[in-house]
Amino acid sequence: MPNETKLAKKATRTGDAEIVRELVPIDGGSVNGVTFDGNLVWFATDNELVAFDPDTEKVVRRLSVPAADAGTAFDGEHLYQLANDEILVVSPSDGRIVRRLPAPGRGRNSGMAWADGYLWIGQFSEARIHKVDAKTGEVVKMLTSDRFVTGVSVVDGALWHGASSDGKQCELRRLAPDGTVEETLAVAVSKISGIEGARGGGFWCGGEKGKLRLVRPKAARA
Repeated sequence: MPNETKLAKKATRTGDAEIVRELVPIDGGSVNGVTFDGNLVWFATDNELVAFDPDTEKVVRRLSVPAADAGTAFDGEHLYQLANDEILVVSPSDGRIVRRLPAPGRGRNSGMAWADGYLWIGQFSEARIHKVDAKTGEVVKMLTSDRFVTGVSVVDGALWHGASSDGKQCELRRLAPDGTVEETLAVAVSKISGIEGARGGGFWCGGEKGKLRLVRPKAARA
């Protein structure tokens, strides 16, 4: 069994995030798992992986991936997609599934991020984050939160997760290696789904009614 660490309930640093951009990439779809390959924002929606160019604000690729409805990650070569009780390793050029891994949580997973050979996988209402070996699917560590866990991202070595849909203010949370909440950013929106670190700082965040937002910490005022 993996070691389990409970996240502290009180953050050491708090702040607010501001919405820099708000987009609706496709009509009639939801934005679930979100990742960024350095140029394109990828997200899962209704059995598809969609590649969106934030510079031109146009969809440039749509890949059919059955059951793609939650976390999405990128390791520099392949996309990883949560699909029911599996993790699919997907070729971003043609949507070919090159490998399958077991997913923790029996289909109750939410966000996902890749870092240094591991996948960090959130479980929504169970309020957990699993650290998973990206080659074997083995869970090697588990953190427990006091908020619902949506998107997950690793930025400059730090683990972040979205907190949403539990009747409280939406937040982005930065965690210490032991799972302690080190920083929270309040986001004045009604929903955060997938999250991913953005080029130049901030986060791409999925939201309600198919919205994709770029949010950044508010600058301190003198």
